[in-house]
Formats: sequence, structure tokens, C-alpha cells
Amino acid sequence: PDPRTVYNQRLIARGDVEEQLAKDMEQRFRADLQARLENARQKPLPYTYQEPELVWKALKKTTDDADFQESPDTGIPRKMIDHLLDHLLQLPKDFTPLPQIAKLIDNQRKLVQAGKIDWALGELMGYGSLLLEGKDVRMSGQDVKRGTFSHRHSCPVDAKTFERINRLEGLSDSQGRFLIYNSLLSEYAVLGFEYGYALANPDALVLWEAQFGDFANGASTIIDQFIFASESKWNRMNGIVMLLPHGYEGQGPEHSSARLERYLQGCAENNVTVANATTASNLFHLLRRQLLRPFRKPLILMTPKSALRPPFNLGEIDELETGNRFRELIDDTAVTASKVKRVLVCSGKVYYDLLKYRDEEKRSDVAIVRLEQIYPFPKVQFEALLKRYGKAELYWVQEEPRNMGAWGHLMLNHSEYGWKCVSRSSAASPATGFLKKHEKEQHELVLQAFAK
Repeated sequence: PDPRTVYNQRLIARGDVEEQLAKDMEQRFRADLQARLENARQKPLPYTYQEPELVWKALKKTTDDADFQESPDTGIPRKMIDHLLDHLLQLPKDFTPLPQIAKLIDNQRKLVQAGKIDWALGELMGYGSLLLEGKDVRMSGQDVKRGTFSHRHSCPVDAKTFERINRLEGLSDSQGRFLIYNSLLSEYAVLGFEYGYALANPDALVLWEAQFGDFANGASTIIDQFIFASESKWNRMNGIVMLLPHGYEGQGPEHSSARLERYLQGCAENNVTVANATTASNLFHLLRRQLLRPFRKPLILMTPKSALRPPFNLGEIDELETGNRFRELIDDTAVTASKVKRVLVCSGKVYYDLLKYRDEEKRSDVAIVRLEQIYPFPKVQFEALLKRYGKAELYWVQEEPRNMGAWGHLMLNHSEYGWKCVSRSSAASPATGFLKKHEKEQHELVLQAFAK
């Protein structure tokens, strides 16, 4: 018997209540519940949609491949570009920057004069353009105001007064809010909170940055249960962005890999976007695309560490203008297609290692193509590119060991292209902890990619 029955029988046995009275009380209680239920069914209260729900209702849900093959126009007018550059490169007159900050901004000015932007400027301009369009931008993570690798400096400190300024405030009187928080070292709690914030604010760009990419393993519950599966399980979209520093530089097994392979393992039914951008302008468009598409998908973005500064990951200012978009695939414009005998497809920092070697060896027979969006795979663009290179050999090149990185995902889902893999050997640990061994492995990897 259930606890209520046991308790009722004990009360009757002790003489605390008469059996008939107990039955009458139960019948009256159940009759009252039934009457209230019928009343609620006959006179339902009107439901008023809350503001976030209205925004969600205006967005569409999609898993259709056609919606992911080419990005929409995410460029901005030249006037807005110039306004953002002027604002970001001009500190307040009464602000005394630290020497490092002054030098960084001075170097950015020199790049702009040459028509280029670095990664940090591309990122801040992406946020700033959304703010000018009335969108909110929110970011959290360990040391995000400065950036773990000292590149962002969104809120520099006055060297004399120790007061912070927010470089993305004061863009206009009607701009959105730029909210940025250095969070505690609890990835599970912080990512969970930001996922919820993005759920309640579909028109805000919500970002969480891991200090190093593999630190996200502490938030695996949020990633597995919510970010990858919420649309499939609960029909709930979410546009959260995860920034995961990733790249092999000899810093050891805990500071090299963001575990790209784990995110790709969870990819299906166009549930998320996994990207690894290599230019500041492509980053700009990727960030803007999160809010300009008529639907929301989580973005898992591998971000650079050593390649944050020139000459790496630069972008052309002209590429930010109206009419431009995020490029899922970047072809090699430095070679003549008819002379190419081998096509190296890669993603992320390894591109610059391959490019350096090709330039040194003057290998005009090798094309280096960048896969900027790994999932959803840009199938139409990729097959058009393969036609351009005819019967050239096709290789996938990655820094990660063969059992990690993107290779397993590509072979499982796109083996029809017959490509071969150049990578480190399969390993239990993501990377070596010895710099000289790392350099030797990296050099051998590049040599193998170009071996005749």
C-alpha cells in the first residue's frame, strides 16, 4: 500500500479518526480537485507571449542542407567600417594606456593604413557592427577582457588611475549593450549560464571563451546534453558561440588541442557549426552571421593562439564591405590550376606552416586550400573546387594525431573524394610536452605533405 493508505489505517486503528469520516474527507477532496480542473478547462487563462518568445517565433527551424551551403551577405557599409576603426583605434584623451596597449593599437593603425586588420580588430569590429545595429553582445570566460593571449584588450586599464574603459561603448546613442565578464574557473557553471542566457535572448550574440580549448572538457555535460542535442530533443534552438583556443605550438598536451574531434563526433542533422577561421575578415563575417541568419545554431570555433598577431590571420578591410560574406572554403589564388598536381586541404594554423614551406621551395605545383567551416561541410563549393584542379592528388593535412582532429569525421562522411591524410601518428596524448620534439614532428609533417 502507498504511504497515505498506511497512515490512514494507523489513524483509524488508534481511534484518531472514524473510518467513514476519512472516506468522506477523501471524496470531498477529490471532488473539489475535479471541479477546479473542469473550471480551468472551461475558462482557460489567455497566454501572453514574452518578448524572447516572439523573437524565437520569428525565426525558422531548419536542418535543410540548402540553408547551409553558402552564407548570406554579412558585409557592412564603408561608412560604418570607418566609424568603427576610428573609434577602436582612438583612446580617450584623458586615458593613459599601458605601454603595451599603446604599442598594440599603434601597430593596428599601421595595418589599417595598409588596408588590413588583425584578428583582434576583426573580432572587435564584428561585435561593434552588431552593437551599431542595436544587438547586444555578451561574453564571458577566464580573462576575456584582456584575452588569455593578450590580444583582445576590450577593457584596458588606465596606467595612472587604474580605471577601466570599455572600447565598445560610445559607438552611438542607440547602440546595443556590450557586456563582458571575467568569470571564475568553473566551465560547467559558466557555460551552462551562458547557454541559458542565449536561450532567453535570441537576438543577442552570446559567447563563452575557454582559457585553452581543452579546458572545455569541464563543461562536457552542457555541451553533450544541451548545445548539441537541444534542438533534436526539445525543439529549442540556441545561438551560443564557444571560442576554443586550438593549435600545436609545443606547449604540451594540456595546452594544444581543443579536442576538435569530439565536437565533430556530435555533428549530425545540421545541429551546430564547427569552424576554424584563418583570416580576421572571415572571423568578422562568421560572428555577424550568427545573428543575421533567419535561424540559430551553436557555433564551435577553434581560435588561434600564437597566430593571433601579424603576419598571421590578417584580413583585408575591403572584405568587410557590403556584398561580402563568410567563406566556408578559401581557394588558393596564388597558383595556376592547370599546373597543380597536388591539392592540400587543411584548416587552421597549419596553413601558415604549409604556405611558408611552399614559398621557400617555390612549389607552384601544389595548391593549399583552407576549409574554414568543417561542419556543415560545404559540399557544393568543395566539388566545384575539385573540378577546377582536375586529376590532382587530394590530401587532408592536419597538425593533430591521426586519431584526433578532423580526419576521422571527414573519412566517415566524405570518403568519396578519395583523399589521403598527412598528420602526426595516432597517439594517446594530444601533443608532446617537449618543444624540440614538437618542432621535429611539425617539420616532418610539412615535408610529408610536399613529398614527391
